[in-house]
Formats: sequence, C-alpha cells, structure tokens
Amino acid sequence: MRSIPTQALILFALYVFAAPAHGQNTASETGGTTRDSFSSKAYPVLENAQCRACHSDSGVASGTRLHFPAPDASQQEIESFGLGLAALVDTANPADSLLFGKPTNRIKHTGGERILQGSEDERILRAWVERLAGVSKEQQRAAVEQAVSAARRVAARPAAARRLTHAQYNNTVRDLLGDFTRPANQFPQEDFINGFKNQVDGQSISPLLAEAYGQAAENLARTAFLGGDRNRLVPCQPTGASDEQCADRFVRRFGTKAFRRPLSDKEAGAYRALFAVEAGRENDFYKGAQIVVEAMLQSPHFLFLSERGRSSPWYSHEVASRLSYVLWNTAPDDELLREAAEGRLATPEGVERTARRMLDDPRARGAMDEFLAQWMRFDRALTAIRERRLFREFTPELAGSMVEETRRLFHHLAWSDASFMEFFTANYSFVSSDLAALYGCPAPAEEFGRVEFPPDSGRAGVLGQALFHTVTSKPADTSATERGLFIREHFLCQKVPPPPPGVNATLPTVTDEKPMTNRERLAVHLNNETCSGCHRLVDPIGLGFEQYDAIGKFREKQVVKIYPTRDEDMNNRKKRPVEHVLDIDTSGWVAGIPGSEFSTPRQLGKVLSENAGCQKCVVKQLFRYAFGRQETAADQPAIDAAFDRFRDSGFRFRELIVSLVTSRAFLGGES
Repeated sequence: MRSIPTQALILFALYVFAAPAHGQNTASETGGTTRDSFSSKAYPVLENAQCRACHSDSGVASGTRLHFPAPDASQQEIESFGLGLAALVDTANPADSLLFGKPTNRIKHTGGERILQGSEDERILRAWVERLAGVSKEQQRAAVEQAVSAARRVAARPAAARRLTHAQYNNTVRDLLGDFTRPANQFPQEDFINGFKNQVDGQSISPLLAEAYGQAAENLARTAFLGGDRNRLVPCQPTGASDEQCADRFVRRFGTKAFRRPLSDKEAGAYRALFAVEAGRENDFYKGAQIVVEAMLQSPHFLFLSERGRSSPWYSHEVASRLSYVLWNTAPDDELLREAAEGRLATPEGVERTARRMLDDPRARGAMDEFLAQWMRFDRALTAIRERRLFREFTPELAGSMVEETRRLFHHLAWSDASFMEFFTANYSFVSSDLAALYGCPAPAEEFGRVEFPPDSGRAGVLGQALFHTVTSKPADTSATERGLFIREHFLCQKVPPPPPGVNATLPTVTDEKPMTNRERLAVHLNNETCSGCHRLVDPIGLGFEQYDAIGKFREKQVVKIYPTRDEDMNNRKKRPVEHVLDIDTSGWVAGIPGSEFSTPRQLGKVLSENAGCQKCVVKQLFRYAFGRQETAADQPAIDAAFDRFRDSGFRFRELIVSLVTSRAFLGGES
C-alpha cells in the first residue's frame, strides 16, 4: 500500500479519530451523551453556522487544517473531532485562538461572521475553547497517532454496480447490433450529480426507465433480425429452427459480448431454453435468436457494470469493461475480451500496456469528449436562450461553434501531450469565422483554424472563450455569481454553501432615475451579513469578467437599457428604451488564494494554472467521471499518486488517465 502523506494524516486527524486520548471520557465511554459533551453543545453550534460546507475536502476552505467529519459520523468520531480542535487553540490566550476568532470574525474570516458576537452560541464555543486549552500536547499527539491508525484501516469502497449511461447504452447497442438509432435519447433525462451524469448515487431505475428499457430491447431485437441475420450476429449457418448446436454457439457468443464476460453453463442453458420455445413456436431459428437478444438487453448483466473486485470469478473481464467504458465509452471489443480471457489484465503493468493501446484508438477521443462535455456543461450552451433584442448574433449555430472551440482546445492539449494547464492560459484558440467576428480577432484561414488572441484582448484559455461566458450568464445579462460559482465548483472542486432558507435574493431594480452596474447591484448581497458569507466567495471572481457580456463579446462599458413598462408601451409603442452607459470595474480576486487579484481572464487563468488546488481539481474531476462517484478519504492515496504523476509529467493528460486506471482503487483493490 502506498504510504499516506504526513500532511494528509494530520488533516485526517482533525476529523476522524479512532478514539480520544487516554483520560478523556467520551459519551460512548460514559454510556451516553452528557449535557456538556462536545456533540451535545459545541458541535451543533458549528453545524448551525454551516462551517462544514466550507471546511471539508471539497469545501472552499479545503486547504485549511480544519476538516469536519462526514455527516453520518458516529458520536465517538464527533467527540474525537471536538478533542482534535485543540490544535487550533492558543493555550496561553484562549480568546485569541483561531477556533474562537475565525467563526466570530474577530480574526479576519473568509466566511464572515458565522457565529454572532455576544450570542449564546458564541458563549458555548468560548467555553469549549477554554476547555480545550487544558488538553496536553501528549494527548493531542496520541489522538493523531490513533487517527493515523484509523486512516490506514479505512476499507476500500464496497462493491457497486453502475448502470450504463444513456450515451454508453447508445454506443453499446451500436457496436453490439450495428444499430445507429440512439434509442437512449428517448429515455428519461439523466441528472447531473457531482458534476456528471454517470454517478452511482443517481442511477436508480425508475418505472418509467424500466419501461423504456423494455420497449427499446423489443425494438432493437426485432430490427436486428429484419430480413434475416444482416449483421451476422449468429456465428454459424443454422440447419433448421431446432439446430441446438448453432443455437448454443449463438447464445454463448452473443452473451459474452452483451454481458462482457463468458456465460456460465446454467445461464447458457436458460437462454437456450428460451430460444427453443420461441424458435419452435414460430418454426424460425431467427425468431429464437430475436427473443434471446431482447431478453439479454433487459438483463442486469447488460444494463449494469459489475464492480465486485478481485473476489469476482470474472475479475479480468470486469477490468476490461471498466477500461472500455472509461476510455472508449462503450463495451469491450473482441481484442479486449481476449486480453481479459488470457489473463493479460491481471496486473497493473498489463493494464497500463492495454490502456496505452486503447488511448491511441480514435474511440478514446470520443470518450474524453463526453467527459469534457459534462465537465464544461456543453448542454447549457446548446440550450441557452438569449434576449433577442440584445443578442442578435446568438444563434444555435453560434452556440455549436462555442462548444466546438472548447473541444478543439481540449483535443490539442490532451492528445498532443502538451501541458494541460494551458487549458487556462493558452493565448490562442480554434475558432470559426462567426466566433472570430464575436471576438474581434482575424478570421482563421479555415473554419476552426488556430488563431492568436490579440495581446490586449485579455482573453486566454477556456476562461476567455464564449462558452464559459455563455453557460454562466442569464438570458439578458451576465451573472457574476454564476461565473464565480462555476470557477469554484468546476476548476477548484469546491462546494459553496447554499443560501439560508428564506433569504431574499432579489437585486435592486434598475430605474431611469438610478441606473446601476451589476457590481453596484451585487453590493447589496456583499453588504448584507446574511448573504455576504457565500457571495464574497463567488461574486468577486465573477465581477472580474464584467467586460464580457452574456455571449462572451467584449464591452468597454455596460449599457443599461430601461424599457418602457407595459402601460407606457401601450400609450407609445414607438418609444425607445432609455440607455445609460456606465463604467465597468473589472477588479476581481479569489478569496482563499493569496495574490489572486485579476482584471482579465488571462490573468485569472495564470493564477489557476499555477494553483495546486486547481491542478488537483483536474485530477478529481476525471476521478469522479471515471469512477462514477465522488472521492472519499480512502481514495486520497490514489488521487495523490495520480496528481504526482500528472504534475511530474508536465501535466500531460494521458498520464493522468493512465495513472487513474492503473490505481488499486480502479482495479478493485485498496487505494
């Protein structure tokens, strides 16, 4: 097992202790929760203050020493967490402790005043801080050692079964049956969870989806044998409807491809029996084959990817399926199944050789395109609606060009083995003539040819592209909040707490008497203590992009148009809107990243490209997509190893992929 970095263990110690130090009684030791225990007094105060939202591995304060336990942590873990907070206490001057000063904003706190000064909650926190001031260094050290032991005992995630995504379903029936109708496009829409549509937490099968699977299987099977065996699914020439030997060969061959592993004798027998009934009833061999195909396409062995790990009798075939659906987004081909059967995927070295071969296949580009499309939310651009009076250039064709521009940059970096961090800093792009006109740069020699951004444009990388500006805007204007939120969640892998219940998020109405820029309107949130804790984490980022409108076009000034009301319009239909031309302040910064002040996408792109949190976020995003779930504490060594390899390779995207698919976490062992 790869050694766990000391820093990670210390962070782990702050939120998962195996047990408190000797001499410290916990509720579990005393037979229940005491009235003065941490879990009954101080912990609820911190929870109500929403500290966990930022102080977690995926929170805005993920880089700090304070990480909260999981929401489902045991009482003993919570009590141990409370004891571990002694590391944030100044034993000589408890009132000056970070644990007391930060949440009350007595010490400058990015999250603002989470616990009101002078409140009962502050008194409870102060009492716990003073109690911790008496915890000795030896007790703290013992707690950390116990936490290290607990971290090393963290078991691998239990076996899971992931459903094929709609894209994977379409690709699989295409390769299995030669069917290009993409039937899953008609299935119920998939939800984005953890930023992606393939997450196991959102992959239950509703009655509506089950019905869709049944209808699709029936249609696919019928079409497959219209006019005979056009796609040569049957590997032999049947001598009649009851040719048992040919039926067995068909069942085993098709079953191996559909289930992505050989069928057991019991399974093969059951499908042969089904075949015989239908073929005999219709006196038609291919009617028997059709019913087998229909049944197999509704089997859990087809619809789900089994991940039982090394305990599975078909372990190598499971690895082949995992590789294929990550690297090709479809089922394993004959060569990959053969490698599994021959045991060539039984070691990380064998998997790496196969993975590198697969990455050289054109199918790998299509699979990574799916990752990119979900990570960058292409769907939002392709379905975006814009106020026609304000954005006459915006058309479905232009939205398609925005998506293609980002895809071309990704392809260039990922498949030419350039530094992937140029995704944020590239002073060039691949644009259509329409995008070139939008950007005010020279048209390319050919559509989506490479062009250099003018030095004074401020554009660079994905943050300078119209796609980013469009997916983070509203129909009639930009949204600094959405832009800041997108950067936090997609490029820093941080979760920003949701607004408290009942908060009025309405911004001041712009009037002819009082026209305001977006920065001036958002100041209402930043000056409201209820809203400011979250908005100061995102708004200052988004406001740095205010010179780029809701479709990514540069603007020197913000033009605020005051349209006549409905009554006024009825009285004077020819009355034009009143326009106010306002100066734009593009100063921005990223709270939590020192020296992150910026005023252009190019400047922020440089900040992000050099930030370890952003670099590691690329690793986490690909991990979530490849594994179909969010990372856990048990996955940290695998993520750290992938990040090290990614960084040491000069941020080559292929090396990141190879590192993840050869990790023990991916191959069904411990991280």
